[in-house]
Formats: sequence, structure tokens, C-alpha cells
Amino acid sequence: MTAPSSVPSTVDEYILGFPEAVQVMLRQIREVVRSAAPDAEEIISYRMPALRQHGVLVYYAAFKSHIGFYPPIRGNPELEREAAPFAGEKGNLRFPFTEPIPYALISRLTAFRVAQDCEKVMNKASARRTPRPTPNG
Repeated sequence: MTAPSSVPSTVDEYILGFPEAVQVMLRQIREVVRSAAPDAEEIISYRMPALRQHGVLVYYAAFKSHIGFYPPIRGNPELEREAAPFAGEKGNLRFPFTEPIPYALISRLTAFRVAQDCEKVMNKASARRTPRPTPNG
């Protein structure tokens, strides 16, 4: 199985491009990530479903034998440990079709990405409000 040949313009179109069994998994992942990031917007980016809030939170995609989940999670050792069995060569996660999809883990990973996204925005806003020291003191 490969990704749809034409570029989908919606997540629904993307999901419909796969066999029914894969569609079921993709719909469940979609529901899980949307619940974990209720304020995020669904988009297609790099030909994959993604959620965007202030920046892109997560991507997910179906491949020949697995569901891919991006980007790699960094900054939470417990989540990194839980996700490690699914890590691919670049740290992106691969959930094989032959194993149960860890939806609860996907939910926690997405919620963590939401928190990272919000923290990044807060840090940027805080940096803008912090007066810079003048050269003379």
C-alpha cells in the first residue's frame, strides 16, 4: 500500500485513499489527536494530515506497513521512554499494522506537543516584553 497518488486537500480525502482497515486506524488517530488538541486546526502538510495551533503540532500518515507519527518527541524523558519501542531511524514514530496502535500514547504525545507549542509562544511573548539593556547601563 502507498499513499494516495493525488495530493489530498482535506484529511477526509487523505483517509479515503487507503483500504478500509487502514481508514479505521487513521480515523481513530484523527479523533485522538483532535481530542488532545481541541484548539488546533486540521491541515494537509507535506501530503499528510497535521494539526496546527501556533505551529504544526503533529503529523500522521499511513505507509505500507505502519502509521508514521511526527515529529520526534523531545523534552519529556518519560514519554520518550514510552515511545522508544516505536522510534524509527530519525526518531519519528512507526506504529506497525501488525500491533495494536497505542492510542493513549498518541494522545499523551499530542498533548505534550500542545504544551510545548504554548510554551514556545509564551517565551516569545515574554522575550518581546523584556527590556533590553542599553549599552551604557
